[in-house]
Amino acid sequence: MADFTEVAERIWVARYPWFDVNVSVIGGERGLLVVDTYGSAAAAREVVDDVRRLGIGDVVGVVNTHWHFDHTFGNGTFRSTFGPVPIHAHENAVTELAEGAERIKQRYVDAPEDPHATDVIETEVLVPDHTFSSARVLDLGDRAVELLYPGRGHTSGDLVVRVPDADALLAGDLVEESAPPYFGDDSWPMDWPLSLDIVLGVTTPASVVVPGHGVPVDRDFVETQRNEIGIVAETIRDLAGRGVPLDQALDTGEWPYPSEGLAAAVARGYEQLPRSQKRLPLL
Repeated sequence: MADFTEVAERIWVARYPWFDVNVSVIGGERGLLVVDTYGSAAAAREVVDDVRRLGIGDVVGVVNTHWHFDHTFGNGTFRSTFGPVPIHAHENAVTELAEGAERIKQRYVDAPEDPHATDVIETEVLVPDHTFSSARVLDLGDRAVELLYPGRGHTSGDLVVRVPDADALLAGDLVEESAPPYFGDDSWPMDWPLSLDIVLGVTTPASVVVPGHGVPVDRDFVETQRNEIGIVAETIRDLAGRGVPLDQALDTGEWPYPSEGLAAAVARGYEQLPRSQKRLPLL
């Protein structure tokens, strides 16, 4: 059980301990929009109970901020509980979830000692059925909710949810508060700072920003994190441009985050850079 806390007008956030993930609820005249659904069908049943305890209406739609299982594997539970509600995501996220779900399950097959293994393995994964490429507006009756695709970053399909009348933005894992930003094998470190520039462009100094993990933050926090991710990108560009071999780059660079969490970022960054920027060292 987790308590939903109202962080902006009719926007509630609950923070769940497994992966320290946030689930958000946006209230409107037509019902509730749930943003992210947790990491398994069983875990999502807890979220459903917590949403019902709010006593403010039924769920009429779901949004997945990106494909990662801790944000999507509960989709089926919401659909089975509230009926054929639309599940929205960026088109890239749908492709990634369809391709990546079995890999996630296999990870837990290989780690049966994990207390969540059985729940993840037994989850019937439901991919979103309402997709978009750049922007979509959802009508909750007395308020509009905007789904925006700022570009690749944490994954290739991260969206942000903007609620203009509340000056609030739900950023998914493009922004993280409780730990450094996560660069996985599917991240795009050279694009991420540019995507955050677009996110910053739709916020104000008074905006409430809900990260994928951790407590709500403000625009200054997002700007600081954008600059740190920008340092990661530019350090990768500099190392590759100077001909530092990939297997030496992690130890050579000066990073704003612990280097043990940046191995995938460096590898992906080297892959992303044009060949002309990967100069061979002089003999």
